[in-house]
Amino acid sequence: MAELVPYYTPGIVLVLQTILLFSITRADLPGTWELIVQDAGIASMHTAVTRFNTVILLDRTNIGPSRKALDRHRCRRDPKDAALKRDCYAHSVLFDLGTNQIRPLMIQTDTWCSSGQFLSDGSLLQTGGDKDGFKKIRKFEPCDPNETCDWVELQDTELITGRWYATNQILPDGSVIIVGGRGTNTVEYYPPRQNGAVPFQFLADVEDKQMDNLYPYVHLLPDDDGGNLFVFANSRAVKYDHRINTVVKEYPPLEGGPRNYPSGGSSAMLAIQGDFTTAEILICGGAQSGAFTARAIDAPAHGTCGRIVATTADPVWVTEEMPFGRIMGDMVNLPTGEILIINGAQAGSQGFEMGSDPCLYPLLYRPDQPIGLRFMTLNPGTVPRMYHSTANLLPDGRILLAGSNPHYFYKFNAEFPTELRIEAFSPEYLSPDRANLRPEIREIPQIVRYGEVFDVFVTVPLPVVEIIQMNWGSAPFATHSFSQGQRLVKLTVAPSVPDGVGRYRIQCTAPPNGAVSPPGYYMAFAVNQGVPSIARWIRIVS
Repeated sequence: MAELVPYYTPGIVLVLQTILLFSITRADLPGTWELIVQDAGIASMHTAVTRFNTVILLDRTNIGPSRKALDRHRCRRDPKDAALKRDCYAHSVLFDLGTNQIRPLMIQTDTWCSSGQFLSDGSLLQTGGDKDGFKKIRKFEPCDPNETCDWVELQDTELITGRWYATNQILPDGSVIIVGGRGTNTVEYYPPRQNGAVPFQFLADVEDKQMDNLYPYVHLLPDDDGGNLFVFANSRAVKYDHRINTVVKEYPPLEGGPRNYPSGGSSAMLAIQGDFTTAEILICGGAQSGAFTARAIDAPAHGTCGRIVATTADPVWVTEEMPFGRIMGDMVNLPTGEILIINGAQAGSQGFEMGSDPCLYPLLYRPDQPIGLRFMTLNPGTVPRMYHSTANLLPDGRILLAGSNPHYFYKFNAEFPTELRIEAFSPEYLSPDRANLRPEIREIPQIVRYGEVFDVFVTVPLPVVEIIQMNWGSAPFATHSFSQGQRLVKLTVAPSVPDGVGRYRIQCTAPPNGAVSPPGYYMAFAVNQGVPSIARWIRIVS
C-alpha cells in the first residue's frame, strides 16, 4: 500500500489565495445560504429533480427507523431485514419546491448505493442496490404535487446481473446503459437487450485492493452519433464504443491517485457548445491512495483537478489546484456554464465514519479563465455535508443540498450527525444587485425536435446589451459525489430582437442529435450577462 503522506498545495498563487481567504469575512464572499426544511424525515443518499418541480429524496431501506412515518396501514415487511422486520417508516420522500412540503413515498427493496437516470418520458429509472434490491429495477413516474405518484417495483423484468455502486447513462436512442458495480465488471441496458450483460474488461483492469472502480464516471460524448462513452475509473479513462463493446481510445492516466469510490473525487463534463463536437471532462479531488483500507480518516485529501478534451486526437490532462483538498464534493453544472463544487471533507475517504474536517467552502470553477484564476472561493455554509450527501441544480438557479449520513444507522448524537435538514445555496448571479439583469421566459415551446428552429420570448428589466444565451441542463441522479447523466448544452442562438417594451425574441436552434442532448426533459434557462432566468421545462424528441 502506498505510504500516506501529508498533502501540500503547491504554487504561490494558491498560497496567496489562502492568505486572502482567511483575511476576509464570510459576508465578503459571494453566495448566500438558506434553510428550506428543518427536518425532511430522511437523509437523502440519492436525489433527483423532476419536471413537476418536485424533488425525489431516497435513502436505503435497511437503515432502521427514519423520522418520517409512512401513511397509515402502509408498512414494508421483510423477515430478512436485520433492523426492522415490519417497517412503517419512509425511506424516500417527495419534496414540493412550491410549498416546501414533504410527502412520504414507499420503497420496497433496498436501494443502498444504487443508480438511476431519467428516461425520455420523464420517469426516473432506479436500479440495483444491496440485498433484496441487488437485481431490482424500479420506476418513479412524477406527477403534479397534488397527486399521489409513488415508487413501482417492476415485476416483469430485473437486472441480468446484480449491481451495487453502478452508474447509469441515458443514450441517444433513449435506452440506458448501466455500467459496473461491485464485483460486476460488465454493462447492461434498460430496456434489456438480447445480448444480456456484456463484459467490460477495463473495469476489471483498474480494480485494486480497495476497489476504486466503483461508481465509474460515465459521460456520453457528442463527437459522433452517440456510440462513444468517456469512462473513468480509479485513475484511468477510456473511450468506449458500447455498440461494438470496444475500447477505441485509452487516455493517459490522471496523476494524483484514485478518484472514484471509495476515494471520493468527482467529475463533470463542461458545457457542450459551438459545433457540439467537443467535450471537455473535469475531475477534481480524491483521497490519498490506500486511505480507505488503512482507515486513515485524517489523511489530507488531494486538491488536484484534471481537465481533458476527450474528443481531440491526442488528448492530455491539464492539471490545476483547488484552494482546498476535497473528497466527497459534488460538482454541479450551473446555467452559466460554470461549475459549482460543494459539500465534502478535507481528509479521509468515503465510507462510514471515514471522513473528517468538513469542507464548508463552495468553489466556483470558471472554465474560460486562465489556469490559476479559475477557482473562486464562495461563502461557506455551516452544515457539514460529507458521506451520503447530494447537490442538485433547481429550476430557479439555486442548488439544493440534502443528506449527509456518515453512520451505518441514523445517529444524531455525534460529531458529524445524520443530517435531515435541506438547504439551498444561491450563487452570486441571484444577488439582488443583479435582479435588473435577470430575464423572464414568457413564451417557449413545450416540445422541440432535433435541429428545429424555434423562438423564445423573454422580458428583461434593463436594456439588453449582449446576446442572451439559451442554455439547457439535464436533471441528473445525484449520488456519491457524481451526478449521473448530468450535462449542460448551450444552444445556437441569434441576437435577440426587440418585441415590445422590455420584451425580446430569441431565435434558437435545438441540438442536432441525441448524442448532444439525449431525448427527454431539460431545464431551459435564458442567461443574460451571466444571470439566468427561472427555467422552463422543455422536452426534446426525435
